[in-house]
Amino acid sequence: MTKEQKDNLFVLVKSLSKSEKRQFKLYVGRLGVNEDSKFLLLFNILDKLSSYDESAILKKGIVKKQQLSNLKAHLYKQILISLRLNPSHQTIRIQIREQLDFATILYHKGLYRQSLKILDKAKNLAIGNEEKNVAYEIIEFEKVIESQYITRSISNRADELTIQAKELSQQNVLASKLSNLSLQLYGLFLKTGYVKNDKETRRITKYFNDRLPKYNINTLGFREKLWLYKAHLWYSFLTQDFLSCYKYSSKWVALFYDNKDQIVLNPVFFLKGNHYLLESLFYLRHYNKFKKSLKRLESVTKESWFPVDDNIEGLAFLYIYNNKFNLHFIEGSFQEGLPIVEEVLERLKKYQDRIDEHHVMVFYYKIASLYFGAGENKKCIFFLEKIIGNKSLEMREDLLCFARVLNLVAHYEAGMDYNLEALIKSTYKFLIKMEDLYEVQKEMIKFLRGLGDIYPHEVKGEFIKLHKKLKEFEDDPYQSRAFLYLDIISWLESKIESKPIGLVIKDKFEAKLLRK
Repeated sequence: MTKEQKDNLFVLVKSLSKSEKRQFKLYVGRLGVNEDSKFLLLFNILDKLSSYDESAILKKGIVKKQQLSNLKAHLYKQILISLRLNPSHQTIRIQIREQLDFATILYHKGLYRQSLKILDKAKNLAIGNEEKNVAYEIIEFEKVIESQYITRSISNRADELTIQAKELSQQNVLASKLSNLSLQLYGLFLKTGYVKNDKETRRITKYFNDRLPKYNINTLGFREKLWLYKAHLWYSFLTQDFLSCYKYSSKWVALFYDNKDQIVLNPVFFLKGNHYLLESLFYLRHYNKFKKSLKRLESVTKESWFPVDDNIEGLAFLYIYNNKFNLHFIEGSFQEGLPIVEEVLERLKKYQDRIDEHHVMVFYYKIASLYFGAGENKKCIFFLEKIIGNKSLEMREDLLCFARVLNLVAHYEAGMDYNLEALIKSTYKFLIKMEDLYEVQKEMIKFLRGLGDIYPHEVKGEFIKLHKKLKEFEDDPYQSRAFLYLDIISWLESKIESKPIGLVIKDKFEAKLLRK
């Protein structure tokens, strides 16, 4: 990681749009600060730097080294205040919090009635927009004021607030339990990955059932349903029940399409739900639904009412383009997919501060797979080496594993035999360190290790043997997912039939469409 990525202030300054920079300078002017203010001078210096350079800042002589840290902290705070005042960042949550702040000021001035009036409006706004945690906080504040100043405007005011507080408390507790369960399941997924046998499935199922709170679906609001579907989705992913993944991701996405206002309020959850829906459809190979869902998502993100900020723009790119690659993998249209590679690489540069390195590596794997399918094996190897040679982060073991296996196959296809034996040994050493390898991976390694002892005229027979062996795992619920990372079956068929792999996959895809 570079220094400019590590320095939070520099990254924040560089993330500002032209209008946000202009607003910041106007905001500073309203403060009555002159143009020679140290924090404004620091802002202008950082704005002009192409990368963070502390020595270049100190050379300007605006501050001593010992004072720079405090000045940077002050500038950081002032930029955030300016951004908060920007109309483009005035979300419902910020508006509710702002009203709560105003009510607090009025309360401390002893203007109780005015404070209660603002709180009541803020509470209705919060409940109407599923912001139930802050709604509960507002009610607790209303109770404090009512206990000191009886308005007598409503005779049963105390009972009304008590009932509201109780209902919101119960809803918040349920939402908290469901969100905790969702997060715990996601943590398990990151730690252990997908279940690999019946024993692990039983363990995860017990874990899920023991922690799933009791609920009545008819009484759940938008937020509670969202967390419920998320929890079920992660349980389904862990147990590799992709039909169930499709079921709950569909419910998740439908929840947003049925409540359009929530798309504007929670665009990140909307995007994530669509991504999981598309991922489920990709695993199930439901082509028409996949294509339709991807097209719908892309069109919604282009609507004028769809919210746009740096985070949302980066996530929309991440999810839409990941699934554009997947669409080409389903169709076998590898050659047709190549034009998007340059576009993706350019956007990765643009969003480098907003997309974590793991997701960049996933993109590299997809690009490598696209080149492999198109028969451009050297370009495939180039991107795989970016993954294999990356020592700066922890990646999912399955990504590292399949990157190495695909790398071996691409070297074999490219006729780069001079270092194939050494590559097989290093890959084998890496894989045996992994626990619970897929049977598919084990068979592939056995095959590749024995390639050196096979005479050229015997190779096709060995391909046929391996194909027969791997076909046994194609419908195994714990093994079949391995084929989604690397379509070994189609590669073997391409070798047996002496056809390009892209053509083999395309023929299968078209035959499947004809059967429907």
